[in-house]
Amino acid sequence: MKPIGVLIKEELKKQERTVSWFARKLAYDRSNVYRLFQKESIDTNLLSRISIILEHDFFSDFSEYYNQPKKSGEKSE
Repeated sequence: MKPIGVLIKEELKKQERTVSWFARKLAYDRSNVYRLFQKESIDTNLLSRISIILEHDFFSDFSEYYNQPKKSGEKSE
């Protein structure tokens, strides 16, 4: 599975939203948003806020990924 920062960045791009818009909604500086895009993991409270802002359930994405049947010998990330 891709790091959460990458998933957030992709969703923002998919929605054709700007980093400035996202930063305003989060009450972050743009530089903090760019740092967020590089994160492997984030606090669940922040992820909840981001899910609401982008109207996308990132928790569901993780659940789907971890509930997929694994092929024999395949390691989870």
